[in-house]
Amino acid sequence: MGTLKPLTLFDPAFDMPSVFKGMLPPMWMETENMPPMIKLDVEEAEDRYLVKADVPGVAKDDIHVDVDGNMVTISAEVRREKKDEKEGKVLRSERYCGTMTRSFTLPVDVEFAKAEAKYADGVLRLTLPKHKGANRHRVEVH
Repeated sequence: MGTLKPLTLFDPAFDMPSVFKGMLPPMWMETENMPPMIKLDVEEAEDRYLVKADVPGVAKDDIHVDVDGNMVTISAEVRREKKDEKEGKVLRSERYCGTMTRSFTLPVDVEFAKAEAKYADGVLRLTLPKHKGANRHRVEVH
């Protein structure tokens, strides 16, 4: 009978055979390298919806808001660049360029002509008036 080994916790990131190492992405990531996300707060008032969307580090001209009935889409062109320098030498330079998009539906159509969008300090504020016309119809069953 051989020598008993102490019990250890198996961690697949570190304990897998060397043949498989490098095939799986690491389980940790630097958050600055992750694609950005638009985070939302949506509030409902009697006659409108108020939306606050976090879009930090994006130029106002790179933000687009599209409304189609009750579907709202916010998109933004994102450009990030990070350089790590030491003693004037670049050790690492990373860039991210892409589009982030967030779509959501509201219970009532938006009156697009009266919608407003303001952007300041990394926060997009939308005022989306509710469409006052009849946008839903009940069909009677015969």
